[in-house]
Amino acid sequence: MIRLMSLLLTVFALGLPAAAQDSGPLRIEITEGVIEPVPFAVPDFIGEGSTATQLGRQIADVIAADLTGTGLFRRIPSDAFISQITSFSSPVQYADWKAINAQALVSGAVRVDAAGQVVVQFRIYDVFAGQELGQGLQLVGTQEGWRRIAHKVADQVYSRITGEGGYFDTRVVYVAETGPKDARQKRLAIMDYDGANVKYLTDSTSLVLAPRFSPTGDRLLYTSYESGFPRVYLMDVATVGRRPLVTREGTMSFAPRFSPDGRRIIYSISQGGNTDLYTMSIDGGAETRLTNTPSIETAPSFSPDGREIVFESDRSGTSQLYIMPSTGGEARRISSGSGRYGTPVWSPRGDLIAFTKQHQGRFHIGVMRTDGSEERLLTASFLDEGPTWAPNGRVIMFTRETQGEQGRASLYTVDVSGRNLRQVRTETGASDPSWSPLQQ
Repeated sequence: MIRLMSLLLTVFALGLPAAAQDSGPLRIEITEGVIEPVPFAVPDFIGEGSTATQLGRQIADVIAADLTGTGLFRRIPSDAFISQITSFSSPVQYADWKAINAQALVSGAVRVDAAGQVVVQFRIYDVFAGQELGQGLQLVGTQEGWRRIAHKVADQVYSRITGEGGYFDTRVVYVAETGPKDARQKRLAIMDYDGANVKYLTDSTSLVLAPRFSPTGDRLLYTSYESGFPRVYLMDVATVGRRPLVTREGTMSFAPRFSPDGRRIIYSISQGGNTDLYTMSIDGGAETRLTNTPSIETAPSFSPDGREIVFESDRSGTSQLYIMPSTGGEARRISSGSGRYGTPVWSPRGDLIAFTKQHQGRFHIGVMRTDGSEERLLTASFLDEGPTWAPNGRVIMFTRETQGEQGRASLYTVDVSGRNLRQVRTETGASDPSWSPLQQ
C-alpha cells in the first residue's frame, strides 16, 4: 500500500507518525511545500434499477467531493474516460486508465434489496501498479442514509491511499446564527461535516454557546443563558433531551468540555469577579476546584490520555496558554510569542495544540507543540477563532467572521500544514464548531 501522507508530514516536520512507504508510482509530489494532487477516477457506481442507478451517481459524486476537498486528490472528469465500468466483476483495463493519468480508481455497485436497504460494494485500485488495494468491501445502509455510505467509502479510499485515518463520516455541532449583527439569534445545530443534513437542536429563545461533543459523539455539553445567566447543560443528541449540570446559585458556569473517557467534565465558574477551573462527574456530585488565582482561567481542554489540561489564563497580565495536571497542581506557561492567546484545543494525536491568537489587529488560528515550541500560524483575518480538530488530527475547523455591519460568521477548515483553506457551506451564519469522532 502506498503511504502518501508521510511525504507531506516530512516536508512540514510536524512529527506526526510516519507511514511506511512502498515503492511504486502512486505519489503526492511536493515542491517547496506545494502538493500536486493525485489524479483519480470515480465512475458512477453501477446501479441495479433506476433508484440504484441514481444512488450510484450520487454516491460517486460525494466520494469525489470528499477526496478533492482534502486538497490531496484531483478528480478526472468522466468525459476523459477511455474505459467504462459496466460490470463490477469485470477486469480493470489498467492501460486505459493509465492513458488518462488516473493514478487511483474507485469502482462500485449499488442495489436496493428486498427490505429496502442500500447495499454498496466497492474496490480501490492503484492503476500504475496494476493492482487492487486490499480486498473489495461491502456496506449496507438505509436509502435516507446514502450520504453516510458515501462518506464511509471515501474514508476507506483516503485511508488505503494515505495511511491516515479518515474523517468524512463525521458530524459537526455548531451555533447557527440568524438576524442582524446587533440582535443576533443563536441556536444549536448539527450537520454532516460537509454541511449536509442540518438539524436544529434548540430554538432561538435563549442564547447558546460553546457546544462540545462527547468522546462517543452521542452527547453534547454547551453553555445556555436559559436561566438568565450562563450555565452548563448536557444534551442527548438522539432525543435532544437536556438537563443543567452545574447549578450552583450565584455563579456563572461556561466553557465545558468532556474528559477523554467521557466520565468527567471540566469547565469554568465565575463568582465574585473571579474565574477558575473545576471538574465534576458527568453524573453530577461534588465539584473539584483545579485553580485558585485572582486571574481568569477558562477554555480548558484535556490531553488525549486525560493526564493534563491546557487552558487560557491572564495571570501574566495578558491571555496566554498554560498546561497543568488534570487533577490540579502547578501550571506552566507554554505560549511565548507576542500577542494574546486563547481557546486552546489538544490534538487527538496528542502532539499539537491548536489555538486562537490576536496580534497587531489580526486574528489567527495556529498550532504549537505541547511544550510551546514550533508555533505556526495557519490563518489570518479580521476575526478567526475557536479551532476544533478532525478526529484524525489532520484538519482544523474554526469560525471566521467578516467585518462591518453586514458581517457574518462562517465555518472554515484548514489543513494542519496551513494549506487548503476552505469554507464549509451552512444554511445560516455559523460559529463555535465542534467536530465529532468518527460515527459507528
